[in-house]
Amino acid sequence: MQYTQITCDTVLKKITKKDILFRGEYCLDSYQNCEFGCLYCDSSFVKTIFIKKNAADILEHELQIAKKGVIIVGSVHDPYQKAEQKYQITKKILQVIKKYDFPCHILTKSTLILRDIDILSSMDCTVTLSMISLDLKVSNIFEKNVSPPKQRLQTIQSLVKHGIKTGVALIPIIPYIIDDEFELIIQSVKEHNAQYFLYKHLELKGEQKQYFMEIIKKNYPHLLSAVDKLYNNRFTPDNKYLSTVGKKIKMLCNKNHISTKI
Repeated sequence: MQYTQITCDTVLKKITKKDILFRGEYCLDSYQNCEFGCLYCDSSFVKTIFIKKNAADILEHELQIAKKGVIIVGSVHDPYQKAEQKYQITKKILQVIKKYDFPCHILTKSTLILRDIDILSSMDCTVTLSMISLDLKVSNIFEKNVSPPKQRLQTIQSLVKHGIKTGVALIPIIPYIIDDEFELIIQSVKEHNAQYFLYKHLELKGEQKQYFMEIIKKNYPHLLSAVDKLYNNRFTPDNKYLSTVGKKIKMLCNKNHISTKI
């Protein structure tokens, strides 16, 4: 993986369509592209990570004139990917957000977020940890460069212990592979004190669909026909599947007394 430092003219983007899932008014990314290379993401193809070296300075100017609203940190690319250990762009951005007293919502799947727990606990911050499965085999196939599921659960517990509002996003739902895990996942995140549970289906757009189907063919050949039929000529699963999964997850969340909304 290659790191290239760049300067940017703007960092903060206004969200024009109502954000029902993450509840943000603005979004930003500390880095362009993501080195985690999760196989369900189109960033799995990239070989260069662009480091926005002046992001914090630009954000400071932008927040001086911006109307207050929730800032989604890591809207596209993980703000706590490996590059953050060296460049600390996300940490600098959070210090600016704190300085101007904006609320923020961090989206990540990395335990590195615990490094900044002192900053997060002293500001208006929500954290959503994403995962796809509790099964280490599944995780190693699709997201081998990410912290194991167990460590992410422990991270949730640590963040909540420090007074940080924290929840889980089962994103993306990989069809037919994790369907039998729904109950165990929801029970586990509740046991680790997650305060909400979000979910969203897997979208397969453009070349990503062909790439993903090759992964299924290699690792789950018995599911290849079913997954292909589920998506057919769409980039989302068919409506019947979406409805069935949505009802099941909501029922299990109600049973375990965990909200499906922030």
